[in-house]
Amino acid sequence: MIEIQAMFPVMVTADLDQQRSFYTSVFGFDAAFFEPDFYVHLVSPSTGVQLGFLAPGHASQPKFLHALTNTDGHVITFEVVNAAAAYDKAQQQDLMVEMPLKHETWGQIHFIVKDPAGIKIDIVEHLDSASQ
Repeated sequence: MIEIQAMFPVMVTADLDQQRSFYTSVFGFDAAFFEPDFYVHLVSPSTGVQLGFLAPGHASQPKFLHALTNTDGHVITFEVVNAAAAYDKAQQQDLMVEMPLKHETWGQIHFIVKDPAGIKIDIVEHLDSASQ
């Protein structure tokens, strides 16, 4: 068995500085590593959640990582304590809302925003059975 210590997605995007700015200002991530022509690695100081963004066409990477990430059929999910409050903040920050706040029959409240690279972010609150 291979023991895993952490997991994070790495997405190929054209403007790493724009991604860094978005995730640090909107979600409070810190840039643990930032080389604007290569890679930015973001870490949430409160939760340890990690994201990576790689520049397209970088010579150090295999050819399959040269193209931009296809944002269709791809979503990042952030679990929050209060999706309605997060939705209010998203609207105050004029984030690009792709799906408004929605209550799901399976016990979730969520909404979807889009980052500057077009990657969708599903902001989810899981409800306990008592509050449904």
